[in-house]
Amino acid sequence: MAYRRTPAAQARLDAQRASVLAAATALLSEHGYAACSVAAVAQRAGIATGSVYRCFPNKAELVAELFREVVGREVAAVRAAAAFDGDLPAQVASVIGTFAGRALRAPRLAFALLAEPVDPEVDAERLVFRLAFRDLIAGLIAEGVAAGRLPPQDPQLTAAALVGAVGEALVGPLADGGPAEQLVPALSGFALRALGHPMPPAAPDRPDGGAGR
Repeated sequence: MAYRRTPAAQARLDAQRASVLAAATALLSEHGYAACSVAAVAQRAGIATGSVYRCFPNKAELVAELFREVVGREVAAVRAAAAFDGDLPAQVASVIGTFAGRALRAPRLAFALLAEPVDPEVDAERLVFRLAFRDLIAGLIAEGVAAGRLPPQDPQLTAAALVGAVGEALVGPLADGGPAEQLVPALSGFALRALGHPMPPAAPDRPDGGAGR
């Protein structure tokens, strides 16, 4: 007869698995994918290396699960931002601001999610990450087209292009830590232009050479 864990044993295993994922998340956020060796994760979690292997057969499986968990949080945050009740520019600013703002506040983690070289199993999760954001944004574009707020277009194509462009624009600042104060508003403006939404006119200069209010 096959061995069946008791509820208490399963609870201990689940708790250990959660502890391993928490340790891996901390290492990923601080040092990136390369730092998430099984030995390093075990040390961070305060357990033996063999205990990690009881939860995950190898590093790739561990980090793939880690990506799923972290990406799930990011997608949930952007989905909440997409539910913002406002006009189209405000909605775009909310979605782009949430996606890019969260990335810039946790640059090492975001770089690992977006661009760091990883194993094929983890790269597959990265594709899921991009597709989840594409589908979310495509839904918003389709709603905008149906409501007449956006010109006719292929929502999936436009969304895929936006996700790729925004991700690529973030890679440099995430990698080198350069100034990014104007990046989020610039990306929001780019997104509106790509969607075909008319941009508000710039404020005229005052006769004395100053900017209008």
